[in-house]
Amino acid sequence: MKSWRLSCLVRGLAVGLLLWGLLPAALAPATDQPHELLVGIEPEHNIFDQMERYRHLADYLAGQLQIKVRFTIMSRYGEGIKRFKARKLDGAFLTPYPTNKALQELDLEPLVHPVGLDGDLTSQGYIFVRQDSAIRGADDMYGKSIVFVDPATMEGYLFPLAYLLRHGMDDLSRDFSRFYFAGSHASAILAVLDGRADIGAAKSTVFNRLADEDNSIRQELFILGRSPAVPEITLCLRKELDATLRSRLTTILLTMDQNSQGQMALKRFKALRFVKAMAAEFSKVAALEEEVRPLLKEAGKRE
Repeated sequence: MKSWRLSCLVRGLAVGLLLWGLLPAALAPATDQPHELLVGIEPEHNIFDQMERYRHLADYLAGQLQIKVRFTIMSRYGEGIKRFKARKLDGAFLTPYPTNKALQELDLEPLVHPVGLDGDLTSQGYIFVRQDSAIRGADDMYGKSIVFVDPATMEGYLFPLAYLLRHGMDDLSRDFSRFYFAGSHASAILAVLDGRADIGAAKSTVFNRLADEDNSIRQELFILGRSPAVPEITLCLRKELDATLRSRLTTILLTMDQNSQGQMALKRFKALRFVKAMAAEFSKVAALEEEVRPLLKEAGKRE
């Protein structure tokens, strides 16, 4: 009898342990719902001002989602692609060229765009020179110096490459005395303004903002070319992220202009509201990339 009772006890204990081991797995959510949302931000000229802007947005989202929301500034444009691949980001606010690359290579979901205080959500690439320069077209650029922003920018690299290629300039080393990357749109603009480069490229929103702060920019710089307008900033998310969280985040962002807390966060973020993003909006960026692909391949070989 004692043996039978002992056998029952052992079997019962074994079943209990088995159920105890299986229960957490059975109760675990089927989707990847994080306790923290980590979102990347591409760098601007003044990262301290940039972090202050995004801090207010993070605080608002954390309060609404009831999870920690953390923004991290990436070291350079395009770094978000690498960090998504390493699964170190849940989302990122990306500029046009990295957004297009992310949609093509990583199948991310474009979620929303912020609408600026001027009511516009787009930016353009500008090509500019000094007003007192003799450069007024591509034919005048041979042998001069040119400053780009970063290889992962549409406004500060893809567009000027396309402009040059259309005018028969297909070898930067041959056609220019010097070319380099400033690292930010503001730095590229100031390089031409100060005479450290003959030609520059940058995005319109930064150009216009700096010109509003310093009237000498409009007085002393001449815009030679403008790219098509495309969404300036897009929040993209991993599709593996919990579907309920993605849906809640979308709703919170799209409706935050309808409550006082959200309006205050938007004001500090320097935006009027968020609007829904669509992958089709980046067809112009994809077309530019395809147009300059031979130059990009050649640059890759030199690297």
